[in-house]
Amino acid sequence: MVITDQSVTVLEAMLSQGADIESQCRNGFCGACKTCASGEVKYLKEPLGYLAKGEILPCVCVAQGELTIN
Repeated sequence: MVITDQSVTVLEAMLSQGADIESQCRNGFCGACKTCASGEVKYLKEPLGYLAKGEILPCVCVAQGELTIN
């Protein structure tokens, strides 16, 4: 899945494209929506969940250009 919409969170863009993704807090805390992605994101608020390289929390970020969700 490729996300380019910068006007909504990556999670909202994924859901609008029919993605089946788990989400709970939508505040970057629980990590339920943690996803592997390549590309740049901008966090709207600093995520509290642990992220490894290549992982994002789509509930609290927006795409910065083309973002590929693995």
